[in-house]
Amino acid sequence: MATVNAYVTYDGNCEEAFNFYKRVFGGDFTYVGRYKEMPSEQPLPEAEGEKIMHISLPISKETILMGSDASPAFGPPCVAGTNFSISIAADSEEEARNLFAGLAAEGQVYMPLEKTFWGALFGMFTDKFGINWMVNYDYEQESQ
Repeated sequence: MATVNAYVTYDGNCEEAFNFYKRVFGGDFTYVGRYKEMPSEQPLPEAEGEKIMHISLPISKETILMGSDASPAFGPPCVAGTNFSISIAADSEEEARNLFAGLAAEGQVYMPLEKTFWGALFGMFTDKFGINWMVNYDYEQESQ
């Protein structure tokens, strides 16, 4: 069965926010990636490249707080109050595809469900009720 976590999008201050959360919750980041580190066919302005593309902070054994800075190239703009997504970590590629297709029906897809450079099947959309979703299936879990 899939797991669900909160994913928060920030307007350029993601790193500051997550350093704050780290001081409060403790622990270490399991991943910090910047936009400049991802392969891109379009050049990014230097200031855009320094923004956080993805960061993960485990809060408990079952919960991971995740976030990124908004980028117009990769999703909807950051609007306080609607800058949250529900992130689903699927247990199989089939589950990821079924959840994506079902939840995205009649919604707006921002990033189609596709294989990514980080080794996952990933997509983002807003459902027909205005809720932001992310669906991810990590291919590395198949080898574990």
